[in-house]
Amino acid sequence: VQARDVQVIEHGAVLELRLDRVDKKNAITGAMYRTMTAAMARPEHRVVLFSAAGDTFTAGNDIKDFLSMKDLVDAPAAQFIRALAQSTRPMVAAVSGPAIGIGGTLLLHCDLVYAAPSATIAMPFVDLGLVPEAGSSLLLPARVGYARASAMLLLGEVMGAQDALQCGLLNAIMPADELAAHAMQAAQRLARKPRAALMASRALMRQGQAALLAQMDAEQAAFTTALGGAEAREAFTAFLERRVPQFT
Repeated sequence: VQARDVQVIEHGAVLELRLDRVDKKNAITGAMYRTMTAAMARPEHRVVLFSAAGDTFTAGNDIKDFLSMKDLVDAPAAQFIRALAQSTRPMVAAVSGPAIGIGGTLLLHCDLVYAAPSATIAMPFVDLGLVPEAGSSLLLPARVGYARASAMLLLGEVMGAQDALQCGLLNAIMPADELAAHAMQAAQRLARKPRAALMASRALMRQGQAALLAQMDAEQAAFTTALGGAEAREAFTAFLERRVPQFT
């Protein structure tokens, strides 16, 4: 099935969601979020695989589309983030090139993440006058430690593939021409496992769901406040005008 800017591809029990908006560096629009959320709700698939066409995993939210949203609580991005956190099925990601914003926080919800040597992870929320989302303010420090998380979330430092592998954000770095096949092979291996045992094991590994959802609620409240503030307005205006923002 081909949806606009997202390919929804069924490989038996594996559902592949492939970002395919190469001309915009796979920046994600509300329509793309809706497509992915609807696809993830299908009961017949055992594993979800996230991938992307081109040499960028995703540049994050499409800024113009994002700024047009009226209600953040029920926005397509918020619904997709909830779907990630509440998924009972394993999720795999194949990352080539930059994974920015939601591209990075998405990976924190995946069970297996494989990347090409060109992969980078960046979460520049503060630079946009915003705060972390998708539970990343809880998940990232827990995964990589407070010091590394501070460098990424507060300073906005970009993490390369080798560092991401060493600190536990990636399972493996694969040659670019082998990445897609390797990630698909891992997803199909998961799909062949005994389903009840796999889902129960995953649920046991993800204790603290209530704390994650509460953190996401807190993030969303802070995000909404920040988005309406002068700092975010200046950051987004500067981005659209292709200039350096001036924060006072």
